[in-house]
Amino acid sequence: MKRIFMLTLLALMVTVAGCSGGGTSSDDGGKTSTSTEGQGQTDSNTTDSKETVTITYAGWGASGYKDAYSMIVKAFEEKHPNIKIKIEDTPNKQYWQKLETAANGDNLPDVFWMNGPRFMQYAANDMLMPLGDLIKQDNYDMNNYPKSLVDLYTYDGQSYGIPKDFDTIGVWYNKALFDEKKVEYPNASWDWNKMIDAAQKLTDPAKGQWGIAANFDSQGGYYNTIYQAGGYMISDDKKSSGYDKPEAIEGIKFWTDLIHKYKASPTMAQMTDTEALNMFTSGKVAMLWEGSWNAIDFANNDYLKDKIGVAALPKGKQQSVVIHGLGHVMSKNTKHPKEAWEFLKFLGSKEVADIHTKTGVAIPAYNGTQEAWVKSQPKLDLQIFIDQLAYSKPYPVSKYTAKWSGLESDILKKAWSGELSPEEAGKQMAAKMNEALAAE
Repeated sequence: MKRIFMLTLLALMVTVAGCSGGGTSSDDGGKTSTSTEGQGQTDSNTTDSKETVTITYAGWGASGYKDAYSMIVKAFEEKHPNIKIKIEDTPNKQYWQKLETAANGDNLPDVFWMNGPRFMQYAANDMLMPLGDLIKQDNYDMNNYPKSLVDLYTYDGQSYGIPKDFDTIGVWYNKALFDEKKVEYPNASWDWNKMIDAAQKLTDPAKGQWGIAANFDSQGGYYNTIYQAGGYMISDDKKSSGYDKPEAIEGIKFWTDLIHKYKASPTMAQMTDTEALNMFTSGKVAMLWEGSWNAIDFANNDYLKDKIGVAALPKGKQQSVVIHGLGHVMSKNTKHPKEAWEFLKFLGSKEVADIHTKTGVAIPAYNGTQEAWVKSQPKLDLQIFIDQLAYSKPYPVSKYTAKWSGLESDILKKAWSGELSPEEAGKQMAAKMNEALAAE
């Protein structure tokens, strides 16, 4: 089992966008929960041992998270004086390398952060503690989190993670450029046609200005439009690709047409030379689909701070947006399962969500606690990221996600550059992806 895990996990050593940023992505004080809200408010299950137990807690660094760490640990240890928390904070890229080494040595942290693309790899190889019996035993209410996030951390019908935070995607726009061209701001009535029309009006070749950046981006771009067209990237049973279906091709074509047909976006070559994000923050692009994790950076950008706006994604055949988020998981081989579960429950509590939401870095997963995050940037309509939960769909994953997600850059990017038609790119992607899924 360990050898299988070591070999297959090598494929996962890629940086995944989002959050959960995200972003993913992306990535991330305090009221005390009442008994009715009280996930993590453990009375009957508090450790009864007089011996001090140390629980290791691992995540990756972000300034806002660091601000919250000490508050969370202090609050937990006050309630559980016999449990001490040792924080292991590692930069994102090094975090996954470190976690792989720990997994191969049966030495994973007791409690640690997990993201969607890597989750099934750990769950399928028996590295994570299944939580179903513990949830049932303590009547732990998973309805306190968005269902799409709970589903993201479910494998073979079993819950393995407690949602931590999440991110969705919005249309960020430059009000000054819209005002200059007398174009209405993006709003809830927008569909694909209205966005394309606005992008054309906002494009000014003489100024080197484009209406939108058709960035080659999965979570921030084509995953959303494929869902909006009624398509899918991977089937619900994780056995087949949807990239060769007409709906998926339509979702890809939305972006490639903005470049090649409508000339309203920089080319793939131009966005390779200068990232779409940098084009947007320098006023060369009027609209950019990006995650909720950008709120602080955009609001504090010297050029954008007085010009920035955000709206929900436009509607295709249907409304849809990709949701991704981080989860907290337990090691299957923790030496202190009772104490680790106590801490895991506390991390999923309203009290901890209230602490996190004050940092403004990420949207807390606990339903009803997002208001402080929304208010953290009063000039922006951040509520749109919360409202889109109603029609959100989980970030697509499988047992060995990286074996096929890596193919997207090799194959689909050729549609953005014009080397392949969307139809041919979708066909090639599906064929290769189906081979990878069959091997799972």
